[in-house]
Amino acid sequence: MAKQGKEAPRQIPGNRAIEGNRSGPLVDPLAQNEAASATAVAVVARERALAHSSTERRARKAVADAAAHAKGEGDFHQDHGKKLDPDFYLAELTKLNVELVRLQEWIKARGLKVVVLFEGRDAAGKGGVIKTIAAPLNPRVCRVVALGTPSDREKTQWYFQRYVAQLPAAGEMVLFDRSWYNRAGVEHVMGFCSPAEYEEFLRTTPEFERMLIRSGIVLVKYWFSVGDAEQERRFQNRLKDPTKHWKLSPMDVQSRSKWIEYSKAKDAMFAATDIREAPWWVVAADDKKRARLNTIRHLLSLIPYEDIVRPRIELPPRQADEKYVRPPIGSQTFVPQEY
Repeated sequence: MAKQGKEAPRQIPGNRAIEGNRSGPLVDPLAQNEAASATAVAVVARERALAHSSTERRARKAVADAAAHAKGEGDFHQDHGKKLDPDFYLAELTKLNVELVRLQEWIKARGLKVVVLFEGRDAAGKGGVIKTIAAPLNPRVCRVVALGTPSDREKTQWYFQRYVAQLPAAGEMVLFDRSWYNRAGVEHVMGFCSPAEYEEFLRTTPEFERMLIRSGIVLVKYWFSVGDAEQERRFQNRLKDPTKHWKLSPMDVQSRSKWIEYSKAKDAMFAATDIREAPWWVVAADDKKRARLNTIRHLLSLIPYEDIVRPRIELPPRQADEKYVRPPIGSQTFVPQEY
């Protein structure tokens, strides 16, 4: 327990010390910003402390799993180039789905506001990961946002405005299938924004995200990395499969000729927006199934949660038919049983 009394100076790595209870006519904006960031970090630390026991339990299980893998059991002993065993994948996904539901209930009960951004190369598997995360969850709690091309009216708004409208309320998690980082990628490379708008985005985004975090939002950013050979294979697969033609937009086709430009844009984006409060987490996505499992496991590790104790549900007896008479079956229109 910390001693009561005057708050000691707090030192943030790479910045000046911030004195508690600082007073005087001069206000240092940088010091205020650092203090707000320190407060946000303290809030996260308290959340982690609340779930310490649950985290320890999962950590012990992870150690046990690692020991089993070291003995040749499970997937981690397989060569990187070897396909993931389907039975192992389904078994792991089943366990992770249970944990995702527990996380969902914790988010709802504690009133957390969670935002997860999914960015990366075309055909990197972002959509598959998003669908896998959302599949076992309540859509009223976990919402997927995939905004299309901005309207003429939206183009005149503050750039972040239409994304702010999609942010979560308390007890919600929002998964952004692409996000405000469109400006750092496709808009910049394809010339849909001016150089001044692009530079303003890189300058403003770190402060925008720090503002979200200070407001209580948990912000997680994933970048899905796929090699050029694997991306080409997936593009060819989409050309051959009629059910995947919609995944090849005209913009995806044009992006093939701008691989280096997109690489440079990604490097510049990371340099400007890979901040301590909201770092970029890179997902190796050449293997889709591994990428899904790794992303879900990592997301679960970032948000400390505990099991929510719920009252036992007792199903009441079904109401007796009494004098109810069902309408003639011929009065209803049924779907033809073709199978």
